[in-house]
Amino acid sequence: MCTQTRAAALMANIPQADIDPAGVFKYVLIRVHSKEEGDDSEVDIVRGYGWAEYHADIYEKVAEELEKDGHLDCECIGGGRIRHDAQDKKIHVYGYSMGYGRANHAVTTEKLKARYPDYEVTWDNEGY
Repeated sequence: MCTQTRAAALMANIPQADIDPAGVFKYVLIRVHSKEEGDDSEVDIVRGYGWAEYHADIYEKVAEELEKDGHLDCECIGGGRIRHDAQDKKIHVYGYSMGYGRANHAVTTEKLKARYPDYEVTWDNEGY
């Protein structure tokens, strides 16, 4: 019999990508790990919001929420910027975070393509 850990169940329900509906804003790529013994499951998630002055603002808010019940642990594995043009259905990922370094934009792009399948999603390492 296969039993799923509480952490794995929680991770299965975390949206892979959550970004503002439009605009240009900072984003972070966060790796969420299980804290449970014998469970090495993890998932990478994208979060991007215009309200954040710093990349750390996003990371700290998301990590606090996900870690509150003690089953999950988060680490920020990089950041950048997202330009979300909802009218033309285009998302462009670029840049880096001064504090966390450049996220793997290819991973971010795949998460966004899954979330927005009818969008053109592109990335490059240019800009800040």
